[in-house]
Amino acid sequence: MSHFWQHLFVLSDDISILEKIVRPILVYVFLIVGLRLAGKRELAQLNPFDLVVLLTLSNTVQNAIIGDDNSVIGGVIGATTLLAVNYFVVRFLYNHERLDHLIEGACDELMTDGKIRHDRLKKELLTEAALETAAHRQGFASLKEIDRAVLEVGGSISFFAKQPTPEIARHTEVLAGLNRVTAELAALRQAMKSGPSTA
Repeated sequence: MSHFWQHLFVLSDDISILEKIVRPILVYVFLIVGLRLAGKRELAQLNPFDLVVLLTLSNTVQNAIIGDDNSVIGGVIGATTLLAVNYFVVRFLYNHERLDHLIEGACDELMTDGKIRHDRLKKELLTEAALETAAHRQGFASLKEIDRAVLEVGGSISFFAKQPTPEIARHTEVLAGLNRVTAELAALRQAMKSGPSTA
């Protein structure tokens, strides 16, 4: 039984504690740079291929983070290092907007004035079908309803609906006028009914 607990909590002698701390830092930097170079599309998970890559990525770099150490303490050291590095990086970038902009990149407008910008789609390796699928997820029936589409730095796509056309605006105004007239007629009938009884 003591061997069981020793196997769980005693660190492996093959890797020093310093190496256990340095390994996650190197993997963290690699993943940040790799995802930045891969583009915002990787973060958006817009198709099954990207999703498979992201799901297997963590398993691929697992041994690089903890090495041959399978102890709980070794895993805790690796996880704590990643959380600490991320915490300090986020705090540092919060106070350095230019560097944050350089690392995260800028937003990319995929649709402008209701027109698809195919050059931007090509740059981000997005198909028109993938763009329409993303629009459906946000409640739009088709891309014809969209005025602007923006690929955010985090990989999500923001859609902005078109303003009502003049025909729709006039139709809405006419309906509102009819509703007002109907309400006034109902109030007038009520007044006429209650008038003689009060006299």
